[in-house]
Amino acid sequence: MPTLQRAVFIAIAWISFALGLIGVFVPLMPTTCFMLLAVWAASRGSPRFALWIREHPRFGPAVVAWEGERAIPRHAKWLATGMLAFSMLVLTLTVSVAWLKFALIAGLFLVGVWIVTRPEPVVAS
Repeated sequence: MPTLQRAVFIAIAWISFALGLIGVFVPLMPTTCFMLLAVWAASRGSPRFALWIREHPRFGPAVVAWEGERAIPRHAKWLATGMLAFSMLVLTLTVSVAWLKFALIAGLFLVGVWIVTRPEPVVAS
């Protein structure tokens, strides 16, 4: 792989990892999706970094469950649906354009349904 291409993948991995880390502390900022992007990019640019993410005690189990089974742990489902419900409440109280409010809430609801209908990992995480 060319050096520039490898550097781009490493940069994407580190930026995604940093955004995921921020998501641990900032409400409504996702963590797992950024970690999935980080491990994908790291797999192409730095397999050692990808392995480190997969083995990380905080981030690894969700990443491995998604990669191996396309599964979402129950605690992550609860957290995600709670955050989606909170977001819908905020939209209800702050967006004044009715069609936009409905469209955003419907979109968040559909995301919630998708999350809840994903299987849970076979292995405890």
